[in-house]
Amino acid sequence: MPSIDQAKILIISANGFEQSELMVPLEKLKQAGATVHVATPDGQPVKGWKDKNWGDSVNADLKISDARVDQYDALVIPGGQMNPDILRTEQDAVSLVRKFADSGKVIAAICHGPWMLVEAGVIKGREATSYSSIKTDMVNAGARWSDVEVATDEGIITSRSPKDLEAFVAKIIEEVGEGRHDRRAA
Repeated sequence: MPSIDQAKILIISANGFEQSELMVPLEKLKQAGATVHVATPDGQPVKGWKDKNWGDSVNADLKISDARVDQYDALVIPGGQMNPDILRTEQDAVSLVRKFADSGKVIAAICHGPWMLVEAGVIKGREATSYSSIKTDMVNAGARWSDVEVATDEGIITSRSPKDLEAFVAKIIEEVGEGRHDRRAA
């Protein structure tokens, strides 16, 4: 089982990510000792969304199509309404989420990020939460949705919003320490 200070974590994002939902995990996981990479659709920087306007840009380490599941211990999907809506139209991103799910490695999605779990078909039968506006999408995809700060089901972590970031990051660290998860079909 990898400890967080030996872990490699991948964050996938497009433009329009909720600023705090990418930056807080990026910074906190690095502070905990993890190696953290950001992958974007084209390998170029992406711009965040903060306080109803464009926020800061974040540099990419690689293109999503170049990311390999066997090189990482966990996948983090920040929310923001635009980011996952763009990513779920990117076949490389959807495929990557499926591969992480199939591998049993940790997947963490916050706010609108769980849309990617819906698109990848990996949320059915799982305990999950999300931003309230996508609850119906989650339930229709078969999730057992509840309004909690963090829901975890066999290493798939979901949270509702930026107010849950502290618990979200703590759960990522905990689940990475547990290693791979057996994800039999629910």
